[in-house]
Amino acid sequence: MSEQNDAVSIPTGNPSATDKPGFRPAVVAPVPLEAIAASLGIVLPPDSGGTSVTGVSLNSRTVEPGDLYLALPGATRHGADFVTQAVAAGAVAVLTDEDGARQLALKDLAVPVLIVGNPRAAVGTLAALIYRSRPLDGVSPTLFGVTGTNGKTTTTYFINSLLRALGMNPGLIGTIEILAGGEAIPSLLTTPESTDVHALLALMRERGLEAASMEVSSHALSFHRVDSVTFDVAGFTNLTQDHLDLHGSMDEYFRTKAELFTSARARRAVVTVDDPWGRLLADEAGIPVTTLSATPGSDADWTVESTKPRGLGTDFELRHRDGMALRVHTGLPGDFNVANAALATIMVLDSGIDPSVLQAALDSHDPFTVSVPGRMQLISDAPASVVDFAHNPDALARALKAVRPRSPGSRVIVVFGATGQRDQGKRPTMGAIAARLADVVIVSDDDPHDEDAAAIRSEVIAGARAARESEDLDCEIVEAYPRDVAIRQAVELATEKDTILIAGRGHEVWQEVKGVNLALDDRVELRAALTARGFKVSTDERIES
Repeated sequence: MSEQNDAVSIPTGNPSATDKPGFRPAVVAPVPLEAIAASLGIVLPPDSGGTSVTGVSLNSRTVEPGDLYLALPGATRHGADFVTQAVAAGAVAVLTDEDGARQLALKDLAVPVLIVGNPRAAVGTLAALIYRSRPLDGVSPTLFGVTGTNGKTTTTYFINSLLRALGMNPGLIGTIEILAGGEAIPSLLTTPESTDVHALLALMRERGLEAASMEVSSHALSFHRVDSVTFDVAGFTNLTQDHLDLHGSMDEYFRTKAELFTSARARRAVVTVDDPWGRLLADEAGIPVTTLSATPGSDADWTVESTKPRGLGTDFELRHRDGMALRVHTGLPGDFNVANAALATIMVLDSGIDPSVLQAALDSHDPFTVSVPGRMQLISDAPASVVDFAHNPDALARALKAVRPRSPGSRVIVVFGATGQRDQGKRPTMGAIAARLADVVIVSDDDPHDEDAAAIRSEVIAGARAARESEDLDCEIVEAYPRDVAIRQAVELATEKDTILIAGRGHEVWQEVKGVNLALDDRVELRAALTARGFKVSTDERIES
């Protein structure tokens, strides 16, 4: 996903992309411009005395009266191009770089302009100062941050659900939605821009929320979206190939993630050590670490033991090296959801919750059976039909293994694709994984962006066919597009005892093609196709047909 500011263009077709998000607290005490200049170590422009700021925005379309407008450089446009609109909307001051200042010198601006060498690096500091988002007065919400390649969304939902089971009123900042008490706010980014993050934290504090969980992506760390945010407990799920278009190598990807586990960003951590990256992180983290493993018998501080299937989910124990044990259940399928539930449990425990109180909440509320939109979301029982966000090799393999039916003669039918203008190296790998783990492989489109959709599909199909031939696999490989046609084809091929997995897009409701956002929700399309064939579907009210 792209940064939502004036320095980049936003694809057409998505009306929410330009709406003011409503993230802000109702009351913000004015901050003198002198204090802002002092925090940046710069001299206040002449005739700027008396100006005070009550908000901050990167986007001229979200500016409110009293804002400091941040005119940042971007890949295609400079934020200085939009200063006139920002001032018209009520901006009382502008912060920019030298290039922006040269552009603004040609404009007759009636507001002061602050100039810094790297304004992007200053955004978090300014937002924290203006919104007073994390004051050291003991009243800020306890903040949980989750990072890793896969499992961030589910783990934050699990944390949120467990906190509710404990009687708290928690907030949530993530891929799917933002919860600050009351109505959900749709999310445009895995982690919002730092201006919105700090406004949200201030809003949560204003509304009396006691805790909040947040997804922290590598993009968020790279683009300074969580600067000046200190998490009480940071959690790590896993690290597998993804986002190499941004980071270049797995080592650089890891180093970016590892920034969260420093004293500047978190107070303590829970790290899953079931892959080499997790073990390395636990060894190198600059904060106290509790280690966790979903592999029985490991030498981690906490291990998952005594797993037993119950329905689609799993009962298990979390056992500490000193003998303490917690009984846990998740109703979501897959070993990876056991790992997600385990991480959520230990992160909440490490925030200071008494183990007996935590166990009582686990026993009485079954918090890890919560439905997570687009994450192993069950649409129908017969055929078992699931929509999941699995969009990289590891996640696709985990999802396919999780949905494999136990009944003899049952087949797995998967529909998936690969995202355009992203890590191209994973495309044939994902095709090979599908060929190994599914009986019918239907390759379709994900979000092509500005790439040729047919070329993307061909790379995925090449990987699937190569694996089928070299490994003598017995699977059918089909190319079908557009995506709604592929979903209907999967349902047409299915019997009641088969399993359908629609992978890659999860909760997303827009498909970006050549700069245009087309309405497309895999859950809606799957429900419609199942209904047309007379199959019974779920009644989840969050899936809007």
